[in-house]
Amino acid sequence: MALMQCQFFSEALGLSCSMYAIIPQPTKGQIGLASSARGGKHPTLFLLHGMSDDHTIWLRRTSIERYVASLGLAVVMPAVHRSFYTDMAHGGKYWTFISEELPELARSFFPLSDRREDNFVAGLSMGGYGAFKLALTCPEKFAAAASLSGALDMAEHVKRRDSQEMRNIFGDLSALAGGSHDLFALASQLSASDKPRPMMYQCCGTEDFLYEDNVRFRDHCRTIGLELTYEEEAGSHEWGYWDAKIQSVLKWLPLAP
Repeated sequence: MALMQCQFFSEALGLSCSMYAIIPQPTKGQIGLASSARGGKHPTLFLLHGMSDDHTIWLRRTSIERYVASLGLAVVMPAVHRSFYTDMAHGGKYWTFISEELPELARSFFPLSDRREDNFVAGLSMGGYGAFKLALTCPEKFAAAASLSGALDMAEHVKRRDSQEMRNIFGDLSALAGGSHDLFALASQLSASDKPRPMMYQCCGTEDFLYEDNVRFRDHCRTIGLELTYEEEAGSHEWGYWDAKIQSVLKWLPLAP
């Protein structure tokens, strides 16, 4: 595997941004690592961080590089600060960055496939929200999406966490329900449309403070007929749980043989 750190200027944000990328590399000389590459352009997992973290966190808190080494899967890990993957009411256009600019930039830097069936997104907490937001809003771009302990019920979340920071991100919090930031509304819109439906994977620990939000989103998807792989077990909002569950996500991804 080749681990690359990139700094680049974002036109959407008007500032310098950072990301890490894990790129498949066929090699026999890496001690203790079975690495492989498929040839041609690589399938890609966009792996998103949570609210208190950045683009380095998955590498620091899990063995993601080792987990993907034998899969021939590239992993792109961008930094979006505390934006909730949103074009902020008072701040940067992080939704435009993550949904439009980042995939194009990453593919210009590395040999990454642009085919829908080769593109996946996953994230934890705030990143779980971002992953499902991308898949539900841009289902033509992603074949699968996974949320680990995601902040999925944003309308309820901002009621509990009403603050100037949330208003800077989303604007009028009372208008959030039913809009473009509401995953429940986005799921209903996709279910009622003729657009392709990405595979969706959701997990949350039963002791997690976001557990009830996750249960509500799971039940909503079942009610509207949107297929969702759901898993829960004992666990809280912590890295031991996410390190284990990202391995489950990688096994679940529809990677071509």
